[in-house]
Amino acid sequence: MSAVYARRHTPSTRGTRYTRPAFAAAAVALAAAATLVTGSSAQAAPPAPVSAATARTYLGDLTVKAEGSSDGYSRDKFPHWSTQSGACNTREVVLKRDGTNVEQDSSCAATKGTWKSAYDGATWTVASDLDIDHVVPLSEAWKSGANSWTTAQREGFANDLTRPQLIAVTDNVNQAKGDKDPAEWLPPTASYHCYYARMWVDVKHHYKLTVNTEEKSKLSSILNGC
Repeated sequence: MSAVYARRHTPSTRGTRYTRPAFAAAAVALAAAATLVTGSSAQAAPPAPVSAATARTYLGDLTVKAEGSSDGYSRDKFPHWSTQSGACNTREVVLKRDGTNVEQDSSCAATKGTWKSAYDGATWTVASDLDIDHVVPLSEAWKSGANSWTTAQREGFANDLTRPQLIAVTDNVNQAKGDKDPAEWLPPTASYHCYYARMWVDVKHHYKLTVNTEEKSKLSSILNGC
């Protein structure tokens, strides 16, 4: 889809403040005191995942194991969205990072901007039309080994801005994904499948999470075609 959408929604979900260059201490102080923060995202995407070749190697390193039980799982066991800086939490940081010409007020709420959802190609101009997707869903992580982690480890996973684990996408597309792995769900945009598989494997490898047979087979098929 190439059209720009602006659906009627409840008040926009909070965005984030994007740190301005610190040219001088005075400039930093003025920026911090401003009631409106404006700027374009230099990245407008999550951190790049490993290459397809590296992802194939990583996939071979992952332990293959039947998916565990969801017994005991709760999203509350993966605290999010954590404060990142000042009044800004992880969701707001991702909204700022993944959008262009994003403006926020002094409390980090996104008041203006444009976001293109890589999963389906749709473009949005209202922050509340975006969900922040955990590429490897929290429930999937729980069933792949995170059930044995500490709460602090799960919080780190749920708010990871260093790896390609968080991305702003169309809300109902994210809801359709739910907690499915790549054998059960892939982004509607077929040209994004290779990138998505690289993201998935990169995250699972870093956190030493397991994969089930069907999941590994699907990921292998995608990565072999990259």
